[in-house]
Amino acid sequence: MNAPLRKAGLVMILLFGLLFAQLNWITVVKADEYRNDTRHNSFRLLQQDYERQRGNIVVDGQAVALSTATADTFRYLRTYPYGALYAHTVGFRPVYGEVTGIEAIENDILNGSASVFTADRLLEMLTGKRSNGGNVLLTLNHSVQETAYNALLNNGTSSTTGAVVALDPTTGAVLAMVSTPSFDPNPLVAHDFDSATAEYDRLLADPGRPLINRAVSERFPPGSTFKVIVAAAALQQGLNPDSVLAGGESYTAPQTTVPIQNAPGVVCPDSITLLDALRVSCNTAFARYGVEQLGPETLKQVAREFGFESAPTLDRDDDNRMAVATSQTGPMAGPDGSPDPAALAQSCIGQRDVAMTPLQGALIAAAIANDGVQMRPYLIDTIQNANLVPIWRATPTSQRRPVSSAVAGQLREMMNAVVRNGTGTNARIEGFEVGGKTGTAQNGDAPDHGWFIGYARTSGGQPVVAVAVLIQNAGPRGSAEATAIAGQVMQAAIAAKGLG
Repeated sequence: MNAPLRKAGLVMILLFGLLFAQLNWITVVKADEYRNDTRHNSFRLLQQDYERQRGNIVVDGQAVALSTATADTFRYLRTYPYGALYAHTVGFRPVYGEVTGIEAIENDILNGSASVFTADRLLEMLTGKRSNGGNVLLTLNHSVQETAYNALLNNGTSSTTGAVVALDPTTGAVLAMVSTPSFDPNPLVAHDFDSATAEYDRLLADPGRPLINRAVSERFPPGSTFKVIVAAAALQQGLNPDSVLAGGESYTAPQTTVPIQNAPGVVCPDSITLLDALRVSCNTAFARYGVEQLGPETLKQVAREFGFESAPTLDRDDDNRMAVATSQTGPMAGPDGSPDPAALAQSCIGQRDVAMTPLQGALIAAAIANDGVQMRPYLIDTIQNANLVPIWRATPTSQRRPVSSAVAGQLREMMNAVVRNGTGTNARIEGFEVGGKTGTAQNGDAPDHGWFIGYARTSGGQPVVAVAVLIQNAGPRGSAEATAIAGQVMQAAIAAKGLG
């Protein structure tokens, strides 16, 4: 072998040796690092995901999430034109990290990988033309959503933290889902890993917890809004709105020494009708009735019939990617299983261990407005392919009947009185039947939460909207402000339906 060939052979051996060393370095020494680093492990998959333009998420004909072309490694940038307004519901799709909200629930539709698009993908192989992902049309109404969001941020208390849920009682369609404080999802989907991570970490460390969707994922003591459940139980036991209860200035349950008293300014005589007890929010009447007549098991059963203790999901979200929490009544018995009068009395006024999501509050009001039928809530109205052709439409479904039509009518009579001349007058809307219940929930040493749950129906009895409003740590004016917000949201829903 001559010298040039020998040198060439040595070079080739050296190159193969270097290549072998590099392969061993990657597959052995650096294996764990690459396996655990999302940026290396899924980079090719990420690039493939961004080769196709992701579909739009749409509210009232306007894209609230869309993808625009870029010149960088990832061909499309996810964009949220309305920023914080829809952040918790729509969610966000980061380059690195977990996808959330509707972006997560319908990820395979939006990225075009769902089995329904199999024929389209086969056609692409023949034509070489890549189509977009599918579009998701939501049930949300922009005017109702915007009204709820702005009203929460500009309420008359010192708190701007809270949630609003508005539903169509006849279908279960979610018209608004708002949680404040909110966040701008756009920085979280930046293609720059470091900047996106820094923004996520900043939001995660924020004491206001803006990433939490308080509308569905957080439970709060419902305060006097829970009296609607107690009233429903009383009616099912044979009482009517004119039935007389024992009230009074205070009530001390058996085996207890701390009396339950009425809120400041509430006048509750020794004898009071069930209707008036709800209208003025008489703590003593509801606590006494719960302990002396109702009992814990009956109360818990009626609450379960409205949806408490059931793991809830929104339609098309069977895996609960929206992280909807289960509302709870909590224990009302002692260690030996016998009734705990103190726990039961406090639970009857929505305190102790009773905890409810704003979504659950809206579902209670919606069932009463809808003659006792509670529809399954849903956020997704229509799925379209890339050519805007509908391939799926929502079908409203009943999920339970907590009360009969007759009992629902009696509850409406009582809740209408709350708004007409009780604690809920801030929600009145001229020309419409509006009913509801206010709530002030004690929260330890922190300021009280303010609540309102209610509904609006046409003068002819057609349900229009049901709503729940929570202002967290709102203080003494919380329930009045929550009621006013509910009135604004219901008026926006009425206008959106062309009814006023």
